[in-house]
Amino acid sequence: MQVTAPDRDALRRLAEVRLDRPVVLSLYLDLDPAQFATPPARATAIRSLLDEAERRLRERDGLAHQDRADLHASLERAAALLQNDLPTEGAQSVAVFASNASGLFEVLALPRPVPSRVAIGRSPLVGPLARLERRERWCVALVSRRDARIFRGSPESLREVEQIHDVVFGQHDQGGWSQARYQRGIEKEKDDHLRHTAEVLMKHFKRRPFQRLILGGPREVVADFESKLHDYLSGLLGGRIEVDVDTATPEQVLAKTQPLFEEIEEQREAAALDRLGEGGRAAFNLEEVLRALNERRVECLLLDERFAAPGTICPECGWLGPEGERTCPVDGRELEQLDDLTDAAIELTLQQSAEILAVRRRREELQERAGGIAAMLRF
Repeated sequence: MQVTAPDRDALRRLAEVRLDRPVVLSLYLDLDPAQFATPPARATAIRSLLDEAERRLRERDGLAHQDRADLHASLERAAALLQNDLPTEGAQSVAVFASNASGLFEVLALPRPVPSRVAIGRSPLVGPLARLERRERWCVALVSRRDARIFRGSPESLREVEQIHDVVFGQHDQGGWSQARYQRGIEKEKDDHLRHTAEVLMKHFKRRPFQRLILGGPREVVADFESKLHDYLSGLLGGRIEVDVDTATPEQVLAKTQPLFEEIEEQREAAALDRLGEGGRAAFNLEEVLRALNERRVECLLLDERFAAPGTICPECGWLGPEGERTCPVDGRELEQLDDLTDAAIELTLQQSAEILAVRRRREELQERAGGIAAMLRF
């Protein structure tokens, strides 16, 4: 199983799964190697997660007999996978979404730790995945005359996802080609390597798009490589770094790229907040944002990255409301209480194909202007 953060299409597909009964089981298992590196530690984490799921099922009120049986069947299938076929190679967490009633069973091996969690609902819990997807928006490609390395990540951390090595000869046998012809051969091999690397990079982008691309390596090679990039990727360039392609560790690459990351992310947050300040199509504070989300008018949701707030949700139609509401204004159903509505707001944002911007550098400004949550609107 490939270890990868979900892309926006996968998130939207899962967010759009909404059944008429609460028969979807969502499990997140934290496999952070700092805590769960050994088999006994992982076994303990799995048992704790499954015990929590069983407890939640026991205590869930209002379930029909068949729905409870379906959830037990979903849990049994998830338990069999986690206990006997856990995809741990390279994974720092695992997400399982199971619904025996609808035939849903999806397992994701994730590249970063996600806290262990259990949820039972009408749809998969994708909020933690959306937070993870935002951490994978950057790509760094290091290139030399014959080698290349590709990294994905965020201003907090990078991980290497591919290495490329192509044969580019640096010397020739005596009595071989003339020097001029030989030099042309070397240049062609180098160009073939750079084109190959550009093709691999484009495949990564198609599989899971990134928002910014940083290039690194010897200056003249990077300049040549840039000329061979697809137009889509050229438009994402965020800068260059000089680094030893062969020996640089992910931590060293991150140290070189961090100033670029910070500058571009700062510009992105500033531009979004400036758009909010233009007035018109914008929502400020939780009440206005929830109204816009329920009316499917959100183009981009801006959240303080530490935002949390209690709220309510309609178990029937998914209407999302503030704390203290009792009945759904759409269908009159009794609302469920949420300790934190952030994940539900993220899911509702994904369902309407809107963007999500977690604000980290300008948190105080967003807090002062909008209580930590705002939205740019389509209409």
